[in-house]
Amino acid sequence: MARATLGREPPAFFRQGPSAFSRLLVFSALALLVMVADARFHVMQPLRTALSVLLYPVQWLAMRPLLLLEGAKSTLGAVAGQEADITRMRQQLSVQSQRANRTEQLLLENRRLRDLLALQQRLESPTRAAQVLYDAADPFSRKVIVDKGEVQGLHLGAPVVDELGVLGQVTRLFPMLSEVTLVTDRDHAIPVQNARTGARGVAYGDTSAHADALELRFMAANADVAVGDLLTTSGVDGVYPPGLPVARVERVERRTDAVFARIYCVPVALVSGAAQVLVLEPVGKDMPPRPAPAADTKPARNAGRR
Repeated sequence: MARATLGREPPAFFRQGPSAFSRLLVFSALALLVMVADARFHVMQPLRTALSVLLYPVQWLAMRPLLLLEGAKSTLGAVAGQEADITRMRQQLSVQSQRANRTEQLLLENRRLRDLLALQQRLESPTRAAQVLYDAADPFSRKVIVDKGEVQGLHLGAPVVDELGVLGQVTRLFPMLSEVTLVTDRDHAIPVQNARTGARGVAYGDTSAHADALELRFMAANADVAVGDLLTTSGVDGVYPPGLPVARVERVERRTDAVFARIYCVPVALVSGAAQVLVLEPVGKDMPPRPAPAADTKPARNAGRR
């Protein structure tokens, strides 16, 4: 049964037909004929057009991965370029911001120096310009160090002012440096005068209200002192020239059970931000010495009575 199902045709290996050389000649002649006909009469152009239309979807699908890869590379390159541009612009903005801040700082410093120069021309006593280097190491005191000392002719107790008002007083001298105690230091006291009323008093450094403050002490509870009054140096201490701004009254507390009023003031000078200052000659340096106290004659009178 199995043999009956087999065909009676010989296997393909044993089939006979035109030789390979004959086929080569036929197909070569056909190809040559087609090329000549296409070159002369364009007979293959419709077939070529039809094949291009039929193969376009295959070509489109085959080109998608390459196009997507190129698009991804282009996008990543553009993103990297944009990030580089943003980084460069941020750096430029940072540089410009630093320059702008530096310019503002220089303008502020220039304005303060001009104000100091104008103040120096108004003052009658000799002055020396100095620069604040740093704050003192003691955190419980309000002191700064300036770059002028005994070699430059500074004196102990010399007043120190900035372009706005009294800053403090030289309390320690070194050969090339000086220590200045600010008016807000708790151990510092300065005689002042109310510019509105002419009443004199003494302002002490006080940090109970806030970090940089003064207190006008020993003023009567009914004294004529109002918020906003300007306190200037009185000049009676032999240290500060009269008329220099010291502080403004910030708050006045009056209590019926207290003899003195609590008067809190804020300094006019930049006690926390001064950079350029003027060191004045103490007023008492050129003043005549105080007369000696008169001798007490009371014991002599008592002796006569005996």
